[in-house]
Amino acid sequence: MPISVLEFEKPIIELEQKLHECETAEPRDETAVARLREELARRQQQIYSRLTPWQRVLVARHPERPHSTDYVHAMMDDFVELHGDRYYSDDKAMICGMAKFAGHPVAVIAQQKGRDTKENLQRNWGMSHPEGYRKAHRVMNLANRFGMPIIVFIDTPGAFPGIGAEERGQAEAIAHNIRDMFTLEIPIICIVVGEGASGGALGVGVGDSILMLENSWYCVISPEGCAAILWKDRAMAERAAEQLKLTASDLIALGVVDEVIPEPLGGAHRNPKETYDNVRHALEIRLAALLEISSEERIERRYQKFRAMGAFHAGEHGQPRTTTTEPE
Repeated sequence: MPISVLEFEKPIIELEQKLHECETAEPRDETAVARLREELARRQQQIYSRLTPWQRVLVARHPERPHSTDYVHAMMDDFVELHGDRYYSDDKAMICGMAKFAGHPVAVIAQQKGRDTKENLQRNWGMSHPEGYRKAHRVMNLANRFGMPIIVFIDTPGAFPGIGAEERGQAEAIAHNIRDMFTLEIPIICIVVGEGASGGALGVGVGDSILMLENSWYCVISPEGCAAILWKDRAMAERAAEQLKLTASDLIALGVVDEVIPEPLGGAHRNPKETYDNVRHALEIRLAALLEISSEERIERRYQKFRAMGAFHAGEHGQPRTTTTEPE
């Protein structure tokens, strides 16, 4: 049972506690145990199959949820981390390196949060500075030089917005990554494993395949940030989450992502091994398919993929009523 309990999970946790007590009681009442198991399964299905967008945001932020490096160490061999951007410093919110996945040498870029306050201070809560994006850029170029596919794990509440980050060119570093990822000749697979907020996520998020875990979210802004702008009240975050279309199912429908990877009932933290197996399987299939096509075709498909995002809706006089997300 997870240590941290979300508010909407409390009925399930209470049933799990009752079931545990019943299973360990002497003498054991098998009829009562069977009844509680049936009721628990019913309540789990009822609650977790109908999560609201805001509840999925909370699951994506669950403190026991696997982080990016957990996937790297569970699925890959011989991981070697590379440090520094060769300009300023090493950003510990952006983990980069080389590893072997499914028998292939790959480059890994992983946005990393901390498990506790001490580690979060070290990782800056998963919010990278410009040097993090420049380190990722350096590793991408190395991968391109040596023909190594890139696997990106996205999990960030956004790029760090501090004064120092802005002074050192935060927006420029992100823009350079976005621009240059379109030209890389090797396969790029991006997977959102937790939070995918704003340019902080998009700065390493241009890929041939974009995958999302079932309870992750991906959006131009966090629900709290949106609520603060629109209603001047961060307490309106739940309403903002409903409107932002940030869940995996929303983004599949909008054509922003290519595949939703299922999670165990209740979230990835309930059964990390099953989650790792699901992610490994999806990545193996995607990587094998991308390696079958030429670099020229991959680049063209990547460009067309992002070019196709967004749509015009004609107004009364044939003028666009809403803007397109197509790049100019």
